[in-house]
Amino acid sequence: MLDLWYKNAILYCLDVETYMDGNGDGVGDFVGLTQRLSHLAGLGITCIWLMPFYPTPNRDNGYDITDFYTVDPRLGTLGDFVEFTHAAHNRGIRVIVDLVVNHTSTDHPWFQAACRDKHSKYHNYYVWSETKPDDAEEGIVFPGLQETTWTYNEEAGAYYFHRFYDHQADLNIANPEVRAEINKIMGFWLKLGVSGFRIDAAPFLIELNGIEHQADVTDPYQYLQEIRKFLSWRCGDAILLAEANVPMQDVPPYFGDGDKMQMLFHFMLNQHLMLALAQEKAEPIARALKAPPAIPDTGQWAIFVRNHDELSLDKLTQDEQQEILSGFHQDREKVWIFDRGIRRRFPPLVQGNPKRLRLAYSLMFTLPGTPVLFYGEEIGMGDDLSQPERFPIRAPMQWSDKPNAGFSNAPADKLIRPIISDETFGYQHVNVVEQRRDSDSFLNWVERAIRVRKECPEFGWGTWAIVETDCPTVFAHQCEWQGGTVMAVHNLSREACTVTLKLDNVEDGWQLIDLLGQQEYAIAPDNSHTLKLEGYGYYWFRIGETNL
Repeated sequence: MLDLWYKNAILYCLDVETYMDGNGDGVGDFVGLTQRLSHLAGLGITCIWLMPFYPTPNRDNGYDITDFYTVDPRLGTLGDFVEFTHAAHNRGIRVIVDLVVNHTSTDHPWFQAACRDKHSKYHNYYVWSETKPDDAEEGIVFPGLQETTWTYNEEAGAYYFHRFYDHQADLNIANPEVRAEINKIMGFWLKLGVSGFRIDAAPFLIELNGIEHQADVTDPYQYLQEIRKFLSWRCGDAILLAEANVPMQDVPPYFGDGDKMQMLFHFMLNQHLMLALAQEKAEPIARALKAPPAIPDTGQWAIFVRNHDELSLDKLTQDEQQEILSGFHQDREKVWIFDRGIRRRFPPLVQGNPKRLRLAYSLMFTLPGTPVLFYGEEIGMGDDLSQPERFPIRAPMQWSDKPNAGFSNAPADKLIRPIISDETFGYQHVNVVEQRRDSDSFLNWVERAIRVRKECPEFGWGTWAIVETDCPTVFAHQCEWQGGTVMAVHNLSREACTVTLKLDNVEDGWQLIDLLGQQEYAIAPDNSHTLKLEGYGYYWFRIGETNL
């Protein structure tokens, strides 16, 4: 059996600059992050995903990079990074990092050299046109903030292509030298202890806009295979987690025959999960689970409630998008961004309702795939809508009720971003220290849920099936793997209900063992079980003879 460690992992995404300040300058750093590793180990995290930490002008939260081979000086040194990975490994935690190679900052030395001399090898690192293409206003990623995908550079005397902001010039992956450089970047960080990469903007990385004429590019998806081949040779158990919010019919080329990406984020399921939670109906979850084509045995879906970007709802109809806004009582003018999603964390969408919080994350931990937490989700952090664009959800981590939420001892006006201090989600009320002391806190619930989830590899490894119920507000599914069967039952409604579950492949003497309550329930002779669920209630069951 291959060591597919990611199948039963618990991933945790964080931005170093907003996690913990170790030197008192108001910016999080690797020294501070290393100090907080015990929190993550205690929580049960098995893999940390780091958002970009490379040198950057920081015009796009670090996704505009000027050097792929070192650490932004604000965040520490390469030595600090190695100490961090060493300390993480000592706690049994792997590290994956963002691989942002669709583009570079226009401040990158490669781009500067490309502009100075069109005969430089770096000129062909980018995508150029002497005239502005007719489709320059099409395919805008950031409506309202971006007017074109082609911008004129005076020094170069040509237009350069940028799928995102004009300060992020796209790299030319049709150029073998660029692909070789990307391999070097991966090889460098693998040697420093990372266990893989999250591929940023994967669909745009392999698009051929502006380079269609290059004869050596026939199938852009083959580049994903090329990346995977290099990765596997250098580090056999390293993984590639792709950000690819694509139609379901376009999913297979990203997984290939198990020879491309190991993991993809399940954007379809995420969006329909939000619809189900807003409608208080189970059907959207079932619909989304059935939507993707089959994936290879080595493939895996990454399941999440929120991530570091907007809550994209692009796969839903306009009516469904409005149902979510209405169901969560949100003002479109305040929360909608880029004409496709909501710039809020999940707890404010449900006004901090603890039952709805636990329901949503219970679903995340049990739906087929690997759960991914965004920093602060373990304490139910809120957001700051006074911040622009996507920044409301990227506030500093709230460690305690001390000044600056325990994130930094710098003056408040020196912080990388303001601390959340509103009446409901302010650091005075929502923080790690206070929740550690409260046995009924969300933090302690998440820690317990993670522990039980890790004891149920069937959710990550197994084949899944939807369990028939007689209640439209209840979603139930079971997962089977290596002779073990687990089942999760969730009531999406605020109203209590009684539901009858129709179970398959049940043997005589088997019972339902409540994994979160440590009780056992008999299964009727007709392989059914009638269950009472409170509003927003849920159960995790193991189906078998005893609770091993």
